[in-house]
Amino acid sequence: MQEYLRLDDICKTYDRTAAVDRLTLSVPKGSIYGIIGPNGAGKTTTIRMIMDIIAPDSGTIMIDGEKVTSDFRNRVGYLPEERGLYKKMTLAEVITYLAEIKGCGRAEVAGEIDGWLRKMSLAEYKGGKVEELSKGMQQKLQFITTLIHKPDLIILDELFSGLDPLNIELIKGILLEEKRKGTTILFSTHVMEQAEKLCDYICLINRGQKVLDGRLSDIKAKFGTNSIQVDIDGDGTFARDIPGVDNLTEFNNYIELKLAPGADNQAILKEIASRVLVRRFELMEPSLYDIFIEVTRIDPKELKGD
Repeated sequence: MQEYLRLDDICKTYDRTAAVDRLTLSVPKGSIYGIIGPNGAGKTTTIRMIMDIIAPDSGTIMIDGEKVTSDFRNRVGYLPEERGLYKKMTLAEVITYLAEIKGCGRAEVAGEIDGWLRKMSLAEYKGGKVEELSKGMQQKLQFITTLIHKPDLIILDELFSGLDPLNIELIKGILLEEKRKGTTILFSTHVMEQAEKLCDYICLINRGQKVLDGRLSDIKAKFGTNSIQVDIDGDGTFARDIPGVDNLTEFNNYIELKLAPGADNQAILKEIASRVLVRRFELMEPSLYDIFIEVTRIDPKELKGD
């Protein structure tokens, strides 16, 4: 697949601490690419360097085979982690203003506004002021301003933070529509489940360094199908002591077990069923969450929260 965005050996240091350390990655054109990792891993610093908000100390960044030029930002839709809108403007005014900054004509934007507001369930607020919207509604409005100028590249920093499940599904659907149009999408998140549902490719980073990257399906295949998900009634933490269980991750109402090579999954299941009610079990490929925990040996608590 044709490469659209490339980072070669980029570094950024603050007060002798490497925020990004010799990071190299390649984003294929028309793909959804996730930069994932815990808070403080270097995701936002990487995105700010791509956007030319801060300059790397070393390394190069290429867009569509060329170094960043002055018109680059007009071709990009960027939603930063720190949200910000003009609160005294109406929704229609702020969409129009930010689209004009990106080079769109007022008449062109006017023909798009109503459709976008309907799509994001904001049509009834068109003439209202931004400050009258809830935080979630403002986030959806800023998402509109990110896409209204039909960018070639969409960059989203912690997009899903603060959104409820219905709006997460709404935005995921729109991103998949954009991908079908050939738009390249890059987003950062510490929520592994969202990356797993959306991404074609991922780059896992921790403490500024790349841990894994590539096509998501290839990464999962590399780690095999040595995990079991078991839906249970009761406390299943005892299963971590069953012979053949390498690791246990506990969720509400189910557990995921990583098995040692050659482990007897039927014997393990039988042992669990003798102590708690098993509602369902599934031999599965490891989740992105489990892969990240394994390769970084990071405390899972570092992946929780915003």
